[in-house]
Amino acid sequence: MKKITNLLVLILVMSFISGCSVNGKAKENTEQSDTTTVDTKPEKMTQVKFNVAINDTEGEIIIQLYNETPQHRDNFIKLVNEKFYDGVLFHRIIQQFMIQCGDPDSKNARPNQQLGSGGVGYTIPAEFVSTLFHKRGAVAAARLGDMQNPTKASSGCQFYIVDGRTFSAADMQMMAQRSGHQWTPDQINTYETIGGAPHLDGAYTVFGEVIKGMEVVDLIAAQPKNNFDRPLKDIKIISATIVE
Repeated sequence: MKKITNLLVLILVMSFISGCSVNGKAKENTEQSDTTTVDTKPEKMTQVKFNVAINDTEGEIIIQLYNETPQHRDNFIKLVNEKFYDGVLFHRIIQQFMIQCGDPDSKNARPNQQLGSGGVGYTIPAEFVSTLFHKRGAVAAARLGDMQNPTKASSGCQFYIVDGRTFSAADMQMMAQRSGHQWTPDQINTYETIGGAPHLDGAYTVFGEVIKGMEVVDLIAAQPKNNFDRPLKDIKIISATIVE
């Protein structure tokens, strides 16, 4: 999700990326009892549905937002409820890597207008969780580069979905040596069999994943594009809604 040179290209490409349910808590039984019971049932994850226009067809992508990244989750829910994402474009696509959207300047953008610098006027602190990684279908926050943004704070609105590709064990070993990042055996197996973008782990906050519509993600990623990776024909989020 190939040779070392391909990995270096991906790392360079990602340097240009710029710019939620409640954590499970133990609940005490309030009834009188000699023992205290604990509810260990995990909280349900919030789901968001995107209706997307691709050329003359429509597609549907459903994501779920992780409870482990509550600031990103809650901000995303707020924006969806405010209809912020309705009408925004997928303004940057790279097949076998990712598709990016969320720039408010993309609404009614001119043809060939370079996009990706729009925002909501605030950032979100990074929420890195070692168990949440850039597997295929992961949803993560875009951000400014390290030179401008040493704390790796996330864009308040721009995000990307990992299209990804598979990586060999040798690829993973090389990345571990170069970055110092360590992956679990299960994560390595996921990157070898399902794919993703492992070189982004620990650098961008992963806050959700696609649970339906990866074929739509693949279709978007494969569209013709210009030199700025913007699709030649606009790919628009018609609506984004919370799934009840």
